[in-house]
Amino acid sequence: MSHSAMFKQIDREKTAWYIKWVASCFLICGMAVRASGVPSMAIYDLLFSLVGVSGWLMVSLIWKDRALIILNTIGFVMLASGAIKYFASQLGGGV
Repeated sequence: MSHSAMFKQIDREKTAWYIKWVASCFLICGMAVRASGVPSMAIYDLLFSLVGVSGWLMVSLIWKDRALIILNTIGFVMLASGAIKYFASQLGGGV
């Protein structure tokens, strides 16, 4: 491995390290909101979880881990559709 390729790999891993910790914090916040059981805060659960899953999707792409890519892509689609339905209903769309 060349010197520049080694530094590029180190930078990629360092970036992944920061993203995974920030994403994990967002997921924990989403779980805390969900555990509170307050229905009016459901959107915060969706949004925190969506940001967390998006972060983990980025990490899984950096790592090229197919299992994590599939898991987080499915999670992203599910959470995004829930957020879209919520906002559409707030705008009077009644989805």
